[in-house]
Amino acid sequence: MNMHFQLNDVTKKLPKHLHKFVVKQPYEEYTAQSQSVWRYVMRINIDYLSKVAHNSYATGLAKTGISTERIPYMDGMNRILKDIGWAAVSVDGFIPPNAFMEFQAYNVLVIASDMRTIDHIEYTPAPDIIHEAAGHAPIIANPEYAEYLRRFGEIGCKAISSAKDFEMYEAIRLLSILKEDPNSSEKETSEAQKAVEYLQDNMGELSEMAQIRNLHWWTVEYGLIGTLANPRIYGAGLLSSIGESACCMKDEVKKRPYTIEAADVNFDITKPQPQLFVTPDFAHLSLVLEQFANKMAIRKGGLNGIQKLINSKNIGTIELSTGIQISGVFTQLIADENNKPIYFQTAGLTALSNRDKELIGHGVEKHPNGFGSPIGKLKGINIPIENMSPRDLEAYQIFEGKKVSLEFEGGIKVAGDIITGTRDLSGKILLISIENCTVNYKETILFKPEDGIYNMAVGKEVISAFAGAADISSFQDESEVSKTKTRKIRYTDKEKELYVLYEEVRKMREANNVSEKNIIIILEELKKDFSDDWLLSLELYEVALQYHFSVQKEILKHLLILQKNEKYYNLIRNGLNLLKVKKLEK
Repeated sequence: MNMHFQLNDVTKKLPKHLHKFVVKQPYEEYTAQSQSVWRYVMRINIDYLSKVAHNSYATGLAKTGISTERIPYMDGMNRILKDIGWAAVSVDGFIPPNAFMEFQAYNVLVIASDMRTIDHIEYTPAPDIIHEAAGHAPIIANPEYAEYLRRFGEIGCKAISSAKDFEMYEAIRLLSILKEDPNSSEKETSEAQKAVEYLQDNMGELSEMAQIRNLHWWTVEYGLIGTLANPRIYGAGLLSSIGESACCMKDEVKKRPYTIEAADVNFDITKPQPQLFVTPDFAHLSLVLEQFANKMAIRKGGLNGIQKLINSKNIGTIELSTGIQISGVFTQLIADENNKPIYFQTAGLTALSNRDKELIGHGVEKHPNGFGSPIGKLKGINIPIENMSPRDLEAYQIFEGKKVSLEFEGGIKVAGDIITGTRDLSGKILLISIENCTVNYKETILFKPEDGIYNMAVGKEVISAFAGAADISSFQDESEVSKTKTRKIRYTDKEKELYVLYEEVRKMREANNVSEKNIIIILEELKKDFSDDWLLSLELYEVALQYHFSVQKEILKHLLILQKNEKYYNLIRNGLNLLKVKKLEK
């Protein structure tokens, strides 16, 4: 099979429907300036984060093979990540939350392949390789945190979305792309910003997916660990942002204890966070995750679980107390006066499963027009059908070849001729097939004989409801990769000339073949044609210092002039501090 990405011991376990999100890492598109941005951010981060990050960060960088000098190759990262049971794949920007979580459940780190521009060197609203590779990867070298991340993905990918969640995902994806593209117009960026803000204000009740995304944001992305008075950083968003990693430690950013209440605290990716949550240790993260999972429909089922699936308008699954699972788009729910579900209905392609494996003969070909069934016990009979022994079934006239008239406690009536039953491996009855069947609730006909064979699911209650199909092979993969693509930046001829200079300095530095004459020539070109480029000037100064060139004074003077621009002040100051240059002017 011809794969568009490399398979290894971890990625070969990925289900096929996730393959379409994986892209080839566009390494040749990283400019020499991109490499310098990576190097600058990584060196500044490592210097600063050694003082404020969780101790897993520094050791994790070494374990994951991430270098400060060059943007990592995905293949190289994978060779090292496999030793800790993980892998990395390249994706195009934000991917849908359910897919993101599912990758995580398979121990696969999704890494946005784009690289932030120099204009967003301190922070980018778009996911990029600094955020993913240098932010997420080092912390997963901690086994306790890695298991939290895997478990989060496992639970999160089953969270039920609302119909508005995907709309919000697309809106945020577009906004992040526009903000990172220097060629975007102010008008289209402004319109995208307004669209996100409108959706944020009109989402209604938060879905399970929205809540679990909040938990993910306040832990995996922007989490602090330790005490409120002395927290340390472990969230990837903070680890990868030289701006926010410093700002987040200030008193103006409120620090709150991390609890399940964080699920109801929304975030804005386009702005610095006004508050952060502090967990005492990684074990507490797993505790809160389990507390939240206990509230989810996957563990509670019931009427609310079915209603969440109806609201989602996407394929979901309910599991009845017998273990039979019904997967499809749920459209109808009938409840009794006590708000207990007594009947459900799907529309369109539906599949039946048991223990996440499709029941033979009950795929979408068998149920192309939906599936409905009563839930509960029979009226006047204490034993649920699922608990009836063969003798009980015979006593209540529920067996093959028998004409039956079954009335359930909720008022659903099923009448017809039993053909057969379907049981699980332990002998528990899951399904009863009936011909010449009529199903009604009061005056409403829910199924009539001309509709064909009626397959009645057996179960006294709904014990679970979750997003997606029980058996992912039951449905043809109809999910789509977003049509909004990240934009390839169009560089001007002048920008390309600048990147040639960046490449020259890199080659000189890496080859240890530096002449003062060449440094002076490049400095003069910078002053003449690229007078506001501070990063290459900083690299020239670094080389001049290393080789004790007298031109270092002239370069420093140029940097101090650039530093008078408020936009560059902190960037140049941090770079000079890294080089142990203490004499700064403001």
